[in-house]
Amino acid sequence: MRVGFYQFSPEFGAPDANRERIASVLADTEADLVVFPELATSGYLFTSKEELAEAAEPIPGPTTGLLQRVAEEREVFAVVGLPERDGERFYNSAVLVGPGGVLTRYRKAHLFFEEKLYFQPGNTPFPLCEVRGVTIGLLICYDHMFPEAARTLALQGAQVIAHPSNLVMPGRGQLTTRVRAMENRVFWVLANRWGVEERGAKKLRYTGESHVVSPEGAVLAKAPAEGDALEVVEIDPAQTLDKRVTKLNDLFEDRRPDLYRV
Repeated sequence: MRVGFYQFSPEFGAPDANRERIASVLADTEADLVVFPELATSGYLFTSKEELAEAAEPIPGPTTGLLQRVAEEREVFAVVGLPERDGERFYNSAVLVGPGGVLTRYRKAHLFFEEKLYFQPGNTPFPLCEVRGVTIGLLICYDHMFPEAARTLALQGAQVIAHPSNLVMPGRGQLTTRVRAMENRVFWVLANRWGVEERGAKKLRYTGESHVVSPEGAVLAKAPAEGDALEVVEIDPAQTLDKRVTKLNDLFEDRRPDLYRV
């Protein structure tokens, strides 16, 4: 299976331009699955609910419709972060889209900092779906700080975790995602954005360094801290089926849920 990421710096408040850029990259990439950043269609640094309302869209909607058309032409699948509107509620969401349309949607469970001012937290189970016989799980950005989220997906059979992000704490997400991959023996595709967003008195610098990680925690492909980057690598999802770390130790069989209090 060929998986990868596209790291870029979305233009704030320009969903048409951003989604066209995403579609163009997807159309020109030889891959089975490509992951794009969190809120890739809208930009991240909202200053009001009104701004969010202008950028948000339903699922299915304009972005998923465009991606489906590209997916049908290219036989490719994409995970993209976008602001979702559901009636009067807004969610920081990610969608997995393929030739048949939307395979699954995930609404971010763990909201970071001022996201809590604008978005509702997701309250549905972490989603899994199958792409070319491989089980894919979805998380978004700050979810990486909660090992229970990745473990929940892995226990249900996730082999690849797609992770759209807008990371702002240097080195943290790039470290924890390697640990999550290793402790669950899954492949991990972190698609982070890069650059600076400055809106009024607010300013954020994003850390880039998107990567693909193996079940052993090895970095298979990595983007720089700054600059657009497209990376695609060949992986063997069957590697994720072996949870052994020694001939006497299995990461899942050795669990002691009778002792855990979570």
